Amino acid sequence: MRIPPKKFIAATAVFLPLFFAHMAAGANSGDFTTFNVEKNVEVSENRQVQAVLVKTSPDLYFYVEKSWWEAQTPAKQNEILGKLDTLSAEFSNTIYPNLTSIFGPEWRPGVDGDTKITVLFHSMKEGSAGYFRSADEYLKLQVPDSNEREMVYLALANIESSQLKVFLAHEFTHLIEFNQKDRKNGVAEETWLNEARADFSSTLLGYDTVYDGSNLQKRVRDFLGNPSDSITEWQEKKYDYAAVSIFMHYLVDHYGVNILADSLKLKSIGIASLNEMLAKGGYKEDFADIFTDWTITNIINNCAGNTKFCYLNQSLQNLRIAPTLNFLPLTGNSSLSVTNVTKNWAGNWQKIIGGNGDLVLEFSTLSGVNFKVPYIIFDKDNNYSIHFLALDAAHKGKIAIKDFGVKYSSLIIIPLLQDKTVGFSDSEFAYSYTYKVSISGQVPEEDPAIIQQLLAKIESLKQQIAALAGGQNNFSISCSVLTVNLYLGLTNNGSVKCLQQFLAAQGPEMYPEGLVTGNFGSLTRAAVIRFQKKYAIAATGFVGIVTRAKINALLSSNGG
Repeated sequence: MRIPPKKFIAATAVFLPLFFAHMAAGANSGDFTTFNVEKNVEVSENRQVQAVLVKTSPDLYFYVEKSWWEAQTPAKQNEILGKLDTLSAEFSNTIYPNLTSIFGPEWRPGVDGDTKITVLFHSMKEGSAGYFRSADEYLKLQVPDSNEREMVYLALANIESSQLKVFLAHEFTHLIEFNQKDRKNGVAEETWLNEARADFSSTLLGYDTVYDGSNLQKRVRDFLGNPSDSITEWQEKKYDYAAVSIFMHYLVDHYGVNILADSLKLKSIGIASLNEMLAKGGYKEDFADIFTDWTITNIINNCAGNTKFCYLNQSLQNLRIAPTLNFLPLTGNSSLSVTNVTKNWAGNWQKIIGGNGDLVLEFSTLSGVNFKVPYIIFDKDNNYSIHFLALDAAHKGKIAIKDFGVKYSSLIIIPLLQDKTVGFSDSEFAYSYTYKVSISGQVPEEDPAIIQQLLAKIESLKQQIAALAGGQNNFSISCSVLTVNLYLGLTNNGSVKCLQQFLAAQGPEMYPEGLVTGNFGSLTRAAVIRFQKKYAIAATGFVGIVTRAKINALLSSNGG
C-alpha cells in the first residue's frame, strides 16, 4: 500500500540537497525513536508510535513497536531476531538486486543521507500487511509529519510470517516507484498501476513459483470471489489487489515485464504510459485491446486454440470465472430483460442458456458512453467463436442467432465500459446498460395434438369458472392451463398474467398484492414460493413442470 503525503508547504515539491549527519552516521541497536505513522492504519488510530531499533544489517534498520517488543521474553526476542536475520539476507541477496535491476533503484542515499532503509513493525488494523508513506521522502520543512528517511512499514502481526519477504518486496517496490516516477519525472503515478507493479514483485522474485500458499494463490481466490471488480478504481480492498494482479499477470505474460518497468520511467502515467510503451514495442494492441482480450481469456483460457486467449503462467492455466447465468425456458416463446451497472475497466460476463429456437439479443446503454461488447457463442460440442457487437450512433446493437438450443448451447456477452483513461479515484461512477433477449420457440411435433385436446377442455372449464364468478372470489382467470415454464424476469407475458390471476384467486395470504401485469417480478416470485411451500414443492420461485402440474390440476378442479 502506498500512501501519498497530505500536506505540503509549497504547491510544488522541491527536493532539497540537505542531509542529516546524525542519520548518515547510522543508529545503534537499543535506540528509541518516535515515528509518525498512518492514523487510518494503526490499530488504535494513533498518529505516532514509539519503537526500538532491534537489528541493523548492511541494508536495513529494523525497528519494532517498543511496548510489544519489551513484552516478549528474551527467548522470543532471540527467535524473532533470527527471523529478521533471514529476512535481511533475503533482502540483500534477492529482493534488492532483482527489483532494482528491473525497475531501477530507490533514492540513494536519499533524504537522510543514509543508504540503509528503515523497516518499522507496528500494530496495524486487520487486513493491512504494510504500507509506504511518500511523505517520509520529504523534509519536515515541506511535509511536517515526515520521518525524513527511506522507510517502509510492516504489520507487527506478520513479523513471524512465512510471507514476510513478499510484504517487504511489495513495499520496497513503492520506494523505487517514488524515486523513478515522482522524484525523477515530477509526476504522481496512478494508484492502481503503482499497486500492480508492487504486487507483481512476488512473481518476479520467484515467490509464487510454489503455488500453494503463495501470494498468487490468494489473489486468484479473491479474484474468483469478485471478478467484476474494476482494476482502476482503488479502495484498498482485497478485490482491488486481486483483479489488478490477475490482469497484470496476463499483460506481462503476453507483452513482457518491460511494459511495467519502462513505463515507470516515463512522464506519462497510468493507461497512457502503458500505451506509450506498447507503441514503442511495436505492438498493434493498446491497453483497451489487451483488457478486452483478458476478459475473454477468463472464459476461454485455452492455449491449444489462440494463445492470445490464455494465461501462459502454469499456475493460472485452469483459471476460469463463472459468468452470471440467465435461463430461458426450453420450449415456447420467451423474453428476458436485464439492466445492470458497471464501472470503467471492470469485467462483466453474462451467460444465456436454455431456449430452443431463433434468439435475438438487443443491447443498449446511455448516449455518450463508450462500451465495447465482445460475445462468445458455444456450440453443442463446446466449440466457440468470438465476435464483437456493432453499436450504432445511439449506442444500440443487436445479435441474431438461429437454432439456439439446437445447434448452439450458450451465449456469453461481456459488456465493457472503456470510457475513462486517467484520474481514477476510490469512488468511480457506475453506468447502466440493458440487454433484452427474446427467442421464437419451436413447438415439438407431438404438441399440436395435445394443444387440440387442451382447447377442447377450455369450453367446459369456462363454464366451471363462470359458475365460480358468483361464489367466494371474483377473480377472472384468463386461461385454463399453463403450458410453459415461467420465471423471474419475463415481461408482458400472457402466461404470467394467467399465473398472477390464479395466485390472486388463492387468497390474500398467497398473493396479497394481487397485481396482474404480465411481468414476472419479485412479488410474483414470492407468491409462487408461498404456493410451492403450501403444496410441498421445492420452493424455488420457478414455475416448472411440477409446479405447473399442480396449478393445472387446481384449475381443472374449479380452482381448488
